Amino acid sequence: MASAAMAQPLQLSLDSCISLSIKNNKDISIAQMNQEAAKYARKEAFTHYLPRVEAVGTYVRNQKEISLLSDEQKEMLSGMGTTMGTAVGSSMNAMNEKATAMLQGMAQQNPQMAQQLAPLFQQFGDMASQMATGMVQSLSGVGDGLVDALRTDTRNVTAVALMLTQPVYMGGKIVAYNKITHYAEQIAEAQADQKIQELIVQVETAYWQIVSLESKRELAIGYKNLIDTLDYNVQQLIASGLASKADGLSVKVKKNEADVTIIQIDNGLALSRMLLCQLCGLDINTDIHPTDDVLSSPVGEVGPSSSCVETAMGNRPELKALGLLSKINEEKVKVVRSEYLPSVAVTANYMWSNPSVFNGFENKMKGMWNVGLLVKVPLVNWGEGVYKVKSAKLKARVSDASLVEAREKIELQTTQCAQRVTEAANREVTAQRSMEEAEENLRFATLGMNEGLVPISNVLMAQTAWLSAKSTVLSARIDRRLAEVNLKRAMGSVNY
Repeated sequence: MASAAMAQPLQLSLDSCISLSIKNNKDISIAQMNQEAAKYARKEAFTHYLPRVEAVGTYVRNQKEISLLSDEQKEMLSGMGTTMGTAVGSSMNAMNEKATAMLQGMAQQNPQMAQQLAPLFQQFGDMASQMATGMVQSLSGVGDGLVDALRTDTRNVTAVALMLTQPVYMGGKIVAYNKITHYAEQIAEAQADQKIQELIVQVETAYWQIVSLESKRELAIGYKNLIDTLDYNVQQLIASGLASKADGLSVKVKKNEADVTIIQIDNGLALSRMLLCQLCGLDINTDIHPTDDVLSSPVGEVGPSSSCVETAMGNRPELKALGLLSKINEEKVKVVRSEYLPSVAVTANYMWSNPSVFNGFENKMKGMWNVGLLVKVPLVNWGEGVYKVKSAKLKARVSDASLVEAREKIELQTTQCAQRVTEAANREVTAQRSMEEAEENLRFATLGMNEGLVPISNVLMAQTAWLSAKSTVLSARIDRRLAEVNLKRAMGSVNY
């Protein structure tokens, strides 16, 4: 059942073949993906107008920590109490010696008073000793506190920053880049349109080629039927003695030629169907049969060449792409120039760090915000910018020249296609008139042969002329179809 289903012919109209080819063609899929990528590139370019927000975090483990005090300074601060205590102790000893000398002098002069003052001097000495001891302890604590307070502890450093950057003026680069991506998207669209139009032309050419070959095959079969009928009549005439065996052999030669023609047409049909299947994305062994008839399909009217050229200038996707490419190169000049113009941006940041230094050195995560204005002004580049701008301008001029050349070639192509359509139409009219005359000639020759007035060779010649005229009509009609397709392609007005 599956084999029988695959063997059934597939009836397809021209519109169906075009739809299948557009759906299954790989080049068109690639062009559509490029068009989609260009759309996303345009959206990406627009984001350059918006502020950038970035977060940065880092952790560093250092071998040594940063020290604000030298080792000598640390020892001096830590031993500050001992040093001060030694100095105070020396002073107290001197005072005690002086007090003892005073008591001894008073004891010699007034022993009773000296005895009364001795306890006071003893208490004063004890109090001085206690004060000295407390001072030593306090100063030692202060020194150690200063050493600890000035310790940075930068062996483990953690920092986090949240940064915002808003472009203000970049020399026109952002605006130019947005225009470039917008033009690039339109170019991708034009290229996809061009691919589709080229594919449609290929499909129509292959389709009408099959229609032509099928029509010629029917014509060849009709001619063979005429030869078979003639062969039967000639054999009757030979049997009646009214024709010679040479006449019969001449008819059989024509019969063999008709068989060979049918075989050649079948081979051409097989190859043409393979091509159409490949264009439509079908299996190449699919038996496609067109449903459109070249003789019944209407033909279009061709306007003057000037109107065709005018339409081509407005519709051809190649011209659209080249025109957009010229605009892109003009914007590229602005991009190159912007590299050597001042740029301005506003920045805002919030940063956290550990250790923090906002309240001395602390092992705490603390932060602060800041805002700023960034200005970049190129000063000396030794003419680099001038050379790059001139190079970009020359590339833009090359694009303009290519556009002018393409316009001239398309004008010539469109004019030639319009003339070919007119020529094909004239040949079709002439071929139609020749076919009518050939049919009339064949009718009279057949009647004359049946009446014995016309030799068989004249009938063979009339049949050959009829076949040639009929084939010429088909060829002329197909040529006009193909000429119209090519003219539509030249005008950029292929419908899909």
